[in-house]
Amino acid sequence: MAIRKLLLLLKPIDPYPFLQTEGASLIKNPQVLQYLESRCKVHKNAIKFCQEILSKKPVEWKPISRNDLSHPIRDVDMVITVGGDGTLLHASHFIDDSVPVLGVNSDPTQAHEVEELSDQFDASRSTGHLCAATVENFEQVLDDILFGRVVPAKVSRISLKLNSETLLSHALNDILIAHPCPAAVSRFSFKIKNKDGASSPKTVNCRSSGLRICTAAGSTAAMQSAGGFVMPMLSRDLQFMVREPISPGSTASLMHSTFKPDQFMDVNWYSDHGTIYIDGCQVQHSVQLGDTIEISSDAPVLNVFLSHGISQIRSRSESSSSTRNHTWIHIIFIMKDFSENA
Repeated sequence: MAIRKLLLLLKPIDPYPFLQTEGASLIKNPQVLQYLESRCKVHKNAIKFCQEILSKKPVEWKPISRNDLSHPIRDVDMVITVGGDGTLLHASHFIDDSVPVLGVNSDPTQAHEVEELSDQFDASRSTGHLCAATVENFEQVLDDILFGRVVPAKVSRISLKLNSETLLSHALNDILIAHPCPAAVSRFSFKIKNKDGASSPKTVNCRSSGLRICTAAGSTAAMQSAGGFVMPMLSRDLQFMVREPISPGSTASLMHSTFKPDQFMDVNWYSDHGTIYIDGCQVQHSVQLGDTIEISSDAPVLNVFLSHGISQIRSRSESSSSTRNHTWIHIIFIMKDFSENA
């Protein structure tokens, strides 16, 4: 499909509004203030650069702040997000499987800066594992896409049913089901069932701080931080982990595993209150005593351009150009580690 109409979705131009008020006076370390001001400047310059590049291309485009996005994205051929992984995650909740998305990391972490300031504070910048481009290669990546030299990866998302009603939000990274108070104990049970009606022989009863389920894309985010394992990017499996179980006993080995696309997890909630957190704080749904939650990979995929595939097609194209007169190779993107946060 020819790409002629784009939506440019932007992380807020001023991500630290408190710097314009009394907030700046509360920061005692001048290096922290300098760092935050630098982040704002770099992000603004990245937005300006991307807009200038788009203005030279034979496409129609419109910018919008992610804070102003409130309806499903339709009538465009592609979405370009400028920010970090958090901006792309936010966009994913308004995109179905018909619109591909390209992420531009507007403010990548600088290794030397992190090292120099490690004794002062954490100087990490935007996480961009979901993002295939930065200002350094944006025009090249965009041209590859516009000329059809690359195709997006089909990345799995999580589908949820609450009391048999399908929720409209799909998780690209993960979901967490827990008590709204992080210090409270959550009581629930779950069982893995096959869609053909069969189920695992064991119901797992839990008292813990919650239950996390992630996609392959989200397996390098909170799941990995909690001790989970990284999954191949194109895997349709879902990984789950019971957080901080209390006296798990004989069911301990059943509290961290995966289930297949032809299976789903059936959760029964036994606490007075609970919350389903979808992709961190992107979307929340309340649950209460007696509610049931069904979790599967039945959600529409998200079509994402990933950096591993772009670098791979370039290297193959350069290799083949000497023998095939610049014949371009079409590939499907394979794997890029993901994590959360913008």
